[in-house]
Amino acid sequence: LYDFTAPDGVQHTVWRVPMPDQLVRAFREAPLLYIADGHHRAASASRARAALREGNPQHTGDEEYNRFLAVVFPSNQMQILPYNRVVKDLHGHTPEDFLAAIKERFDITENANPRGPGKSGHWHMYLGGQWYGLTLKDKGTNANADPVAALDVSVLQDNLLAPILGIQDPRTDKRIDFVGGIRGSEELTRLVDEGRAAVAFALYPTSIEDLMRVSDANAVMPPKSTWFEPKLRDGLLIHKI
Repeated sequence: LYDFTAPDGVQHTVWRVPMPDQLVRAFREAPLLYIADGHHRAASASRARAALREGNPQHTGDEEYNRFLAVVFPSNQMQILPYNRVVKDLHGHTPEDFLAAIKERFDITENANPRGPGKSGHWHMYLGGQWYGLTLKDKGTNANADPVAALDVSVLQDNLLAPILGIQDPRTDKRIDFVGGIRGSEELTRLVDEGRAAVAFALYPTSIEDLMRVSDANAVMPPKSTWFEPKLRDGLLIHKI
């Protein structure tokens, strides 16, 4: 049906399944599926189904509005890239005061790798033309049974972005922006050097196992905590309801 290479160099191939019953049986053998991306779209589809069902006295459950489009990947073929943060100002701090406040909660090293941290539990920060490495001093706050609080993105939010930079809700605060890992740490450096942000934070990517652990706990991932690859082009298929 489709076989083309997009401008970003990714090849997209879509073909017709000659024996769909075999595919149905194969999916029935999967014990469960995790929604890795598209939670809001799934919730919207559920609300649309409820509204259409209410307006259909002959509802049977076989209508197309009971279904929505999805693409399923094996977990070993998924890649999560970091979702980095940039903040427009230092919340009234001078750079010196800002570093001093961070040192109360984190150990800081200079000349960190601009490509970002090499493992979980480490954060890299770009400030004033220099990269710093951060590690949390009190590891006990990170080693708890809450899989969401243990995520690197949550530790950064709870120990730096909220208490020091005053960003209580990253979903609504206009002072913070998010940079998908596919754009690289060079984008973080550029935004700060051009004065469009005061400080940038490079995170280690969340693991697939961490995402599953959060889901298994019936919890919700923090906003902008995962950047999934591969991504399909929009509009390849349309589901009419």
